Amino acid sequence: MSSDHKINLFALRDPKIKTLHITWFAFFLTFVVWFNHAPLLVFMKEAFDMSGQQVKALMILNVALTIPARIVVGIMVDKIGPRKMFSALLMISSIICLAFAFAQTYEQLAMLRFLMGFTGAGFVIGIRMVGEWFPHKSVGIAEGIYGGWGNFGSAAAAMSLPTLALIYGGDDGWRYALATTGVIAGLYGLFYFFTARNTPKGSTYFKPKRSGGLEVTSWKDFYMYLGMNIPMYLALAVLAWKLSPSGVALLTTSAMYAIWGVLAVLYFFQVSQIWKVNKENLTKGVPDLDKYEFKQVAILQWSYFVTFGSELAVVSMLPLFFLETFVDLSPVQAGLLASGFAFMNLVARPTGGWFSDKFGRRKALMILIGGLAVGYFVLSQVGSGWWIPMAVIATMACSFFVQAGEGAVFAIVPLIKRRMTGQIAGMAGAYGNVGAVTYLTVLSFVDYSTFFLIIGASAVIIFFIAMCLNEPKGKISEVLPDGTVEMIDVG
Repeated sequence: MSSDHKINLFALRDPKIKTLHITWFAFFLTFVVWFNHAPLLVFMKEAFDMSGQQVKALMILNVALTIPARIVVGIMVDKIGPRKMFSALLMISSIICLAFAFAQTYEQLAMLRFLMGFTGAGFVIGIRMVGEWFPHKSVGIAEGIYGGWGNFGSAAAAMSLPTLALIYGGDDGWRYALATTGVIAGLYGLFYFFTARNTPKGSTYFKPKRSGGLEVTSWKDFYMYLGMNIPMYLALAVLAWKLSPSGVALLTTSAMYAIWGVLAVLYFFQVSQIWKVNKENLTKGVPDLDKYEFKQVAILQWSYFVTFGSELAVVSMLPLFFLETFVDLSPVQAGLLASGFAFMNLVARPTGGWFSDKFGRRKALMILIGGLAVGYFVLSQVGSGWWIPMAVIATMACSFFVQAGEGAVFAIVPLIKRRMTGQIAGMAGAYGNVGAVTYLTVLSFVDYSTFFLIIGASAVIIFFIAMCLNEPKGKISEVLPDGTVEMIDVG
């Protein structure tokens, strides 16, 4: 096996291994902070005398801002670099987290939880950082380790924060537990700023020629790009509807309509910015060497819609699914059984990246999405007559394909256009949240079995979409600041 395929995670003197470790841990902390409320909701519900609807509103608000934030952060990371961006995100998240920990009213709690969705954009920063440091032959497994180990932050929060709250003790123990995660994130943001580097020594950090939107290279790609932005605005519109009197009643009907109006204005503003960025390319054309197909980005967006989107949705409902399906289980037992889905991140996502490196980008993506579809079809058959260990095995097998598929998606992202990796990662990442909103909305209308069937059916459709992916091969061009062109190997 070529040395390019190998990653020795213990070679800490190797700058790229050091960068991988400090970056996945930064992402890990963002997930700890982003999901620190979930295991402490029982304390918060008592402290604020929250209704069940108010608790659901907090969960919805937690993912709302992440959709636009991943787009904006993706643009910013390409412009100012992942070192500054990750540091800034961690320190800003620290401030929001501390304010959330000591909120005095439910309204403050809800607003700060909404703002905490910004923290969920941290993922796209490390995709660009890791893509800068690892060669194309091992970038898949490196991105998989980054994503899988970082994603484990939500499970780590679930396992540790209730105990930490009890150690602090008193009525405000949960507040101090939340605040502790914020303080750690802020301090690590400073550490990351002084420790990380955007690129290996002697390498160039390529930046987009213009900010405000993704550069495309044909009219067909321009219209496809505009169309692919619409589902993100629709997802935000659905979130506003779920917060209205038709859902959890946190917003008035007038406020919902106002938000819809703002979203429409924002979409057309974004269209104008995308046109400004691409006007010259579309009217004057670009050299063949600098062209890429936007359909590659769109395929990755839909693939992440069904992989990470279904993961977020299923993690949200799985404990209740086990509790209601197997009536002899206690809530604690149901939660522990359901946690197997998140635990698979530690191995599944790196395996998906490795699989992509080893066997080809398109083939790996298709196999994993196909396995995901089969997994959800099996889960749709789980019922009270099943042997519980077999139901857990089916759940973990399905989650393996889900998370390995996520690893395969982001094994491809850095290979499309280096200088726009952050934006592409942001767009794909945002579609994961769009998928979560879509599937959770579906769940509010159907039973569990139908819910799993619908995810499986959507995966079959996206399997055929993935067939259209072009295998990244040869070299791509990037323009240096002085105008000269450098060729970068992608396969």
